Amino acid sequence: MLLTLICVGFSTILFVQADYKRVCYYTNWSQYRPGNARFLPEDIDPTLCSHLVYAFATMDGNRLKPFEWNDDNTEWSKGLYERFNNLKQSSSVKTMLAVGGWNFGTDRMTAMLKTAESRREFAATSIDFLRKRNFDGLDLDFEYPGSRGSPPEDKYLFTSLIKELRGAFNAEGASSGRPVLLLTAAVAAGKDNIDRGYEVREIAKYVDYIGLMSYDFNGAWDSVTGLNAPLYSARGVSQQQAQRTVEWAATYWVSLGTPKEKLVIGMATYGRGFTLADSSNRSLGANAVGPNTAGKYTREAGFLSYYEICPLIADGSATRVWSEEQLVPYLYKGDQWIGYDDKTSLAMKVLWLKSMGFGGWMVWTVDLDDFNGLFCNEGRYPLLRVLNAALFGGVGPSSPLPGSKSPSNVSPTTTRPTTTTNATTTSTPVVTTRPAGNPCATPDAGVSIYPFPDDCTKFVQCSNGMMYVMPCPSSLLFDPNLNVCNWPRALSPERQQQCFIA
Repeated sequence: MLLTLICVGFSTILFVQADYKRVCYYTNWSQYRPGNARFLPEDIDPTLCSHLVYAFATMDGNRLKPFEWNDDNTEWSKGLYERFNNLKQSSSVKTMLAVGGWNFGTDRMTAMLKTAESRREFAATSIDFLRKRNFDGLDLDFEYPGSRGSPPEDKYLFTSLIKELRGAFNAEGASSGRPVLLLTAAVAAGKDNIDRGYEVREIAKYVDYIGLMSYDFNGAWDSVTGLNAPLYSARGVSQQQAQRTVEWAATYWVSLGTPKEKLVIGMATYGRGFTLADSSNRSLGANAVGPNTAGKYTREAGFLSYYEICPLIADGSATRVWSEEQLVPYLYKGDQWIGYDDKTSLAMKVLWLKSMGFGGWMVWTVDLDDFNGLFCNEGRYPLLRVLNAALFGGVGPSSPLPGSKSPSNVSPTTTRPTTTTNATTTSTPVVTTRPAGNPCATPDAGVSIYPFPDDCTKFVQCSNGMMYVMPCPSSLLFDPNLNVCNWPRALSPERQQQCFIA
């Protein structure tokens, strides 16, 4: 297997394998969206994913139960489960069934977790449920153990459940001769929910991967505008706000004992939005009075799919703003304000997760991308296609769209740091041209790592002749002797002098 040298934080070199997880969620309620937004299993392109996750099943007592009337087959129709799993006939994708979700709450989870007997019943009947319907595994999406009415002991009982499920799945696979069922968990990204809900080091031993729900960091539940899934924190924000980022959440899970290769980073194909208190103040952090108006197709206030967002940019009715610090866009139109992800921000997140050595990405959800290519004029599945391209070294993301603005309080360029405390994770947009002297301009150059001129907090990553500007993790500087991001004290004296830290 081809191994690629990638720059990582600290003074070790990571070899990243090519078998990244590409986890795609499908929602069984997307069948009810009107017109061209109606989504069915046949609309999924399974080649864009390594794992497809069907959301959601519910529970009846300690047993899995279909949620929608047409999940299972009926006398007069083929059910969504079978249609979903038929996608394996034309691809190597693995299919998972997710149980839980936000609206599921915690009461049924808590009742099932309570005793060893109830957990055994859940494990045994789940195996039977999954095998009969041709699923390859189970995704636990309980939101969240130890929170939302779930008692503190559920944190430890959740660990017991995962250990027992792994044992039951392994035993069934050995006795049946069939591939062992996969076991995964979708987990919280907020610190309080993490601390109250998970014995991280323990559960990481028994799951095939952990899906980090690294989105919904800000939304209409807040009184000021905020970005749905910022990669990095902005300068000068509170500690609480600084923790509402993809980088912080992923780093925290790793610090608690998750192997990087088991952590799959969540990506959003939707935005969270607000109605501004004063439409003359459209900045990040502006006062808001509630959620944005519901979209025509998703019909949920405070929420818009990518295919509802992209036409606002294309027709010029909304203004797109790129956050240099947090590496995601937002838009405003009148008193409507939406923080979201687009092709540029998602591609940069993928390059970041590769540089950090994480196990891949997961998407919530495939049905919120422009799946049929009818809304954005970018072809089918523009976001999923760029996630794949960035992961496997294809065409990189474009720079911010022509006519988009930078926030008034953020410089459009990043100057080099003058002290170690300024060695932050801000970054300029991706460079995709081949100027004279570009080290990536040599055809078929493969992947190479170079220092970024005049800024020790960044490095250049080359892929297929394209040049990507990538940031080092917070507090680290690029070490050209080792081709890694390193602690300032570990740099050579010459490099320290270059970086103004001698």
